[in-house]
Amino acid sequence: MGTAQRPLQRVPGLRFQKLLGSGAGGFGALPNLRRYGFMAVWDSEEAARAFFTSHSLWQQYRQRTSEIWTARLAPLKSHGLWDGVNPFDYEAETSAADGPLMVLTRASIRLRKTPRFWRYVAPVSATIAEAPGVRAAIGLGELPVVRQATVSLWESQQAMQDYAYRSPKHKEVIRLTRQEDWYGEELFARFRVLDAEGTWNGHNPATL
Repeated sequence: MGTAQRPLQRVPGLRFQKLLGSGAGGFGALPNLRRYGFMAVWDSEEAARAFFTSHSLWQQYRQRTSEIWTARLAPLKSHGLWDGVNPFDYEAETSAADGPLMVLTRASIRLRKTPRFWRYVAPVSATIAEAPGVRAAIGLGELPVVRQATVSLWESQQAMQDYAYRSPKHKEVIRLTRQEDWYGEELFARFRVLDAEGTWNGHNPATL
């Protein structure tokens, strides 16, 4: 992760990208040094395909992994900012997703607010993995403690909405987030899963 930014900046057609670490136990504040995420927005499918099939950096990652899972996504809805821009604010599929749905939430946490964030948000985020309709979920981050994200894969849009709008703990965290102004920047995005390959914890959660 520390040496990849320069070669990534030179990849043709790579519009926006983030290399992300993960939390211990899936959502903890301490890092998991064996699991990482790569989020990329591309100008075209051809540019993405060229990178994943032949770029030397990605080939090195593949050689060093015991497991890798890759999903091709189309944004359905997004709002907020990531480094001052919304990387998913472009024309794509707008119809409701009938199959698996990927959700990304990320935030830059105000430093003085981090104790409250980790006291309330982290335990609730961990419950996502056990929510009805969740096929996979993980906490990711650009920087430990203060720049955090959650990625979750749901079997349907209805399952995701049931959790988001009916879970008392989740609703309470949303209220506290607004009331206490925890975030300096935040973004929420939903995606349709077009296809996925590889494994995550031994299987492909998009094909269950």
